[in-house]
Amino acid sequence: MAGKRIVITGLGGICSLGTDAPAIWQAMRAGRAAIGPVENEDLHEVKIRIGGEIKALPDHGIDRKRIATMDRFSLLAAIAAGEALKQSGLHIGEDDRHRIGAVVGVGICGWHSIEENYRAILLEGKSRASIFSVPRVMPGAAAGQVSMVHGLKGPVFGATSACSSSNHAIAAAADQLLLGRADVMLAGGADAPLVYGVMKGWEALRVLATDTCRPFSADRQGLVLGEGAGIVVLETLEHALARGAHILAELAGTGMSADASDIVAPTVEGPVRAMQACLAEAGIAPEDVDYINAHGTGTKANDRIETEAIKRVFGGHARRLSISSTKSMHGHCLGASGAIELIACINALRENVVPPTAGFREADPDCDLDVTPNEARARSVNVAISNSFAFGGTNAVLAVTSPPNT
Repeated sequence: MAGKRIVITGLGGICSLGTDAPAIWQAMRAGRAAIGPVENEDLHEVKIRIGGEIKALPDHGIDRKRIATMDRFSLLAAIAAGEALKQSGLHIGEDDRHRIGAVVGVGICGWHSIEENYRAILLEGKSRASIFSVPRVMPGAAAGQVSMVHGLKGPVFGATSACSSSNHAIAAAADQLLLGRADVMLAGGADAPLVYGVMKGWEALRVLATDTCRPFSADRQGLVLGEGAGIVVLETLEHALARGAHILAELAGTGMSADASDIVAPTVEGPVRAMQACLAEAGIAPEDVDYINAHGTGTKANDRIETEAIKRVFGGHARRLSISSTKSMHGHCLGASGAIELIACINALRENVVPPTAGFREADPDCDLDVTPNEARARSVNVAISNSFAFGGTNAVLAVTSPPNT
């Protein structure tokens, strides 16, 4: 990245694989899928009733009065942010909290609250909506709630670009640091789509798998929805060194593009441009990349097109890359996906282990790269990139590298 260097000093996450980032990583490394029947939500007549569900929330210490103002996606974001802050060792004092902000990406919005209100008014005959309906539902609520729970008074806003929301949020947060508007930013994404209306909508698209998510496998049936949140603590290298922070990784570059083509059908050219822009900003040659956490949704179109895009960007090196889709284990968490997948990228760097693509059964000639089927693999990982490609043709790619040698 031009000018200041941006590093990651804290990592938090919650999804079906675990209620903190270490648990999520251990499950990823073990290739343990956490996709199954949705049990905590009444899905009514939804036909496809599987997902990546968080069965129980951890103890989080957030005040019950505060929770009353939150939809589930905001609560998940606040929990992940608390974990990330704790790991970062950051002390937020009155003198510096105005220099600490947050950007949280959201693919949809507060659909739990929407469901409750529609059912109360239309089916139960109630005359009014819940008093907190609007602040619970709004897509920017997660960022606002993170700031209030954790006392952040710097730049705070939401980002929404469907399945690329996390990566766009992290890129936008890095921009705040590069522009000097903040010294520390929390960034990531959250979504809680395992509710009737959302699942019926995805069911209508005919892209949901009926058993599990098998990215890149010839017998793949489609994606599986999941819920969760992931947050990282970003700060300038100078700020991190000055306070003696433990640096997990460097955010080396970001790349963004738009297909400008179709609202749901992806192109090859858009992802190609996003990956190329990311590598150019990071100053990284294609042959220096070791691992790609693929968007890897498990749909026929995405996996084939992403494979082709990787080949165009990396040329002959594409066959030496390790690639995997952790959506095979936690499902597609929409706006939270990129941030949860960054947990995989950062820990791949730290442990020199590539997490697998779970559920892989049959090679597909259209997806003929090394997708790390079913079992993690030890290899040197110094550079990892994370792909996010979304409905609307909005693409965002992040590059992370091993901590700077200081």
